[in-house]
Amino acid sequence: MSKALRLSEKWFRRGLWLVAFVFAWFLVGLGSTIVGDLPQVEQQRTLEDFMDPQRTQTLRQAIQVAERTERDAQDALDQAALRQQTAQASHRAARDTFSNWLATRNATQRPDQDTELIERTQQLDALRQAERDALAAVETQQQRSLDARQAQSRAQSELDTLQDGARDAFESKLRAQELRVFGYRLLLTLPLLAAAGWLFAKKRKSTYWPFVWGFIFFALFAFFVELVPYLPSYGGYVRYLVGIVLTVVGGRYAIQALQRYLDRQKQAEALPDHHRRQELDYDLAQTRLAKNVCPGCERPVDLKDGKTDFCPHCGLCLFDRCGHCSTRKNAFTRFCFSCGTSSASPSAPDPAPASGPRTALP
Repeated sequence: MSKALRLSEKWFRRGLWLVAFVFAWFLVGLGSTIVGDLPQVEQQRTLEDFMDPQRTQTLRQAIQVAERTERDAQDALDQAALRQQTAQASHRAARDTFSNWLATRNATQRPDQDTELIERTQQLDALRQAERDALAAVETQQQRSLDARQAQSRAQSELDTLQDGARDAFESKLRAQELRVFGYRLLLTLPLLAAAGWLFAKKRKSTYWPFVWGFIFFALFAFFVELVPYLPSYGGYVRYLVGIVLTVVGGRYAIQALQRYLDRQKQAEALPDHHRRQELDYDLAQTRLAKNVCPGCERPVDLKDGKTDFCPHCGLCLFDRCGHCSTRKNAFTRFCFSCGTSSASPSAPDPAPASGPRTALP
């Protein structure tokens, strides 16, 4: 804010900038909601939309059945493996007991124990058979699990083949859909950007400038946040080309604006000093002088020496004398700081001489 502005005016301006930002925030919220709903105008397509629905459903069901069979086989395999371990332990213990008993039988050579020998041998054979049965059950469940995995692998492989065949059509359709959605964004955003450019050029200093700047902020947000990130890339060519076009357009506008500014400065410097000072904004002139800058040509001027009354670059009068008290003052102030005389009033007459006898003129 300018130091020459009144304190209340500074706060009013800050409040108006707050109005501009709040207005822009509400517009951004509304625009984001609208832009976020734009994809709903298009039907959302998936990869399965381009695959044989009956074959896809059959393969998915086959995969689910195979997964369920494999889980069941794995559960049964765990149980069978546990039973096999139990049978192995029982057979191992019985075999050890039989070996010890047989050693005792051979040592004593008692014929009355032949019947027990036969029974123990039969029990050992039964335990060995139970172990073999448990092992067969384990092998059966392993085979079921392997068959289920192979069936799942075949179904998944065929499903992947269907997906690969449909992916090209799906991606082509998706790119076309994204391009249409981007076109909707473009149709919504470009008019806002054009309106913002017109408001910036024509209305940014009008009475309702807070709403103008709020709309400008909203349009810039819509362009750089809601449009540019969704610009189709095509390997980067489109984005680089758009960047080049925008840079050329912006650079051309900046060059032309600079030329117009220099032309205006030349025309202004050709005017009489009194007219130049009248056309300058009061607050702007005070701000530039406070920064040791000429209000006319905007070049730096040393104003601290107390002797520089004219700009050495463009000749603009910066300090003059009060017409009433002859005090050196700022040429852009409206009143003399020493006597309060208005700078716009004509020079006051010379002060009357001191009281006393007046000498008659001849």
